[in-house]
Amino acid sequence: MRNILIIGAGKSASYLIKYFLDKSQTENLHITVGDINLENAQKLVGNHPNASAVLLDVFNEESRKAAIEKASIVISMLPARFHVEVAKDCVHFGKNMVTASYISPEMQALDEAAKAKGLVFMNEVGVDPGIDHMSAMEVIDRIREDGGKIILFESFTGGLVAPESDTNLWNYKFTWNPRNVVLAGQGGTAKFIQEGTYKYIPYHRLYRRTEFLKVEGFGKFEAYANRDSLKYRSVYGLDDILTLYRGTIRRVGFSRAWQMFVILGMTDDSYTIENSAEMSYRDFVNSFLPYSPTDSVELKMRHNLKIDQDDTLWEKLLELDVFNPKKMVGLENATPAQILQKILMDSWTLAPEDKDMLVMYHKFGYEKDGEKHQIESKMVILGEDQTYTAMAKTVGLPVAIAALKILNGEIKTPGVQLPITKEVYAPILKELKEFGITFNEEEVPYFGYDPSNM
Repeated sequence: MRNILIIGAGKSASYLIKYFLDKSQTENLHITVGDINLENAQKLVGNHPNASAVLLDVFNEESRKAAIEKASIVISMLPARFHVEVAKDCVHFGKNMVTASYISPEMQALDEAAKAKGLVFMNEVGVDPGIDHMSAMEVIDRIREDGGKIILFESFTGGLVAPESDTNLWNYKFTWNPRNVVLAGQGGTAKFIQEGTYKYIPYHRLYRRTEFLKVEGFGKFEAYANRDSLKYRSVYGLDDILTLYRGTIRRVGFSRAWQMFVILGMTDDSYTIENSAEMSYRDFVNSFLPYSPTDSVELKMRHNLKIDQDDTLWEKLLELDVFNPKKMVGLENATPAQILQKILMDSWTLAPEDKDMLVMYHKFGYEKDGEKHQIESKMVILGEDQTYTAMAKTVGLPVAIAALKILNGEIKTPGVQLPITKEVYAPILKELKEFGITFNEEEVPYFGYDPSNM
């Protein structure tokens, strides 16, 4: 049997593993799921005869190499920073590899070695990045083939909570790695281009510069800019495009509220807080506020952030129970971001019966025969429960489909790459439709920008 090695059995692995289990008989597959938490792997594998769960620590070189050497193809669902060690072993043992993560400089450095051995190292083939790339290139290529010239491309994605499970004032629950949510937008200024004018948003202003979107049947959303939209000009072959903007979707009001944490410094991950384990939630909040012998933490917070007592922002803070003197942080040498994450997980963790929602929204503007046109393409996917989430479905299925098509020789162009060629995106998008992952596409009047406001 052909052995598919999946390293990592986290939140996004459920549909990925189920896809291979369902096809294991017809495709002659054995699925090995390795994770540092054996229980996680066993839960997803169950008692399936064509699968096994193994304890696998990616930092244990001996066991990692042994598992990779036995594999027919390797799928890494680890945090992005850990992929490169797996990738180096894949080069050494001559194994194709698939990840859902952005291509790091370290991964890109393996391109020549992968090509020399004829290996496919497919990256950015989850949802965002992944389905966003593939669905965008499908439309962009179609417009070009029809004689059109792309002048505008905007792309937004958000992992959210489904309407029936939307039970908190933030209209948000964690559907993927909570740490990534807390750290979102850090590490660089957001860069994009609108009507030929370059725009920049520093982190401290990121959540106050939002755009509004509407999705039929699901209402109004907001979006804040991703870090560097400009790099996708060359990726998509849009070097002379006038507008290129990529962003993250949230429900309206989330960003304004999140800005409170940014202003106070609670999302900072660059230093640790002394005696953090002994702090209460209230102590944590107070550590970012001025000293006062008379004012309460609540009063200092409202004054510092200029929040009226009847403001919905205040209600959102109260809902998180951040002023509780009895709830303890309990984390040794924790950064502010780590403590904030723990506080948020109390309120934002999906309950077993909760459903999540994945929203993707593309805008394409193009010129043809002297006229301007616009296409809007929207996708909404709802999850089933806490395990089989929309996020896991839209991340895991394209990874699984790509891996099987590489294994079967249908995708064979070697090198470190992302799924932007027709060889890759066409068959994957076609099969995703069988799982209900489709876009609603429509022509709308072209909406340009007033250059005086750029």
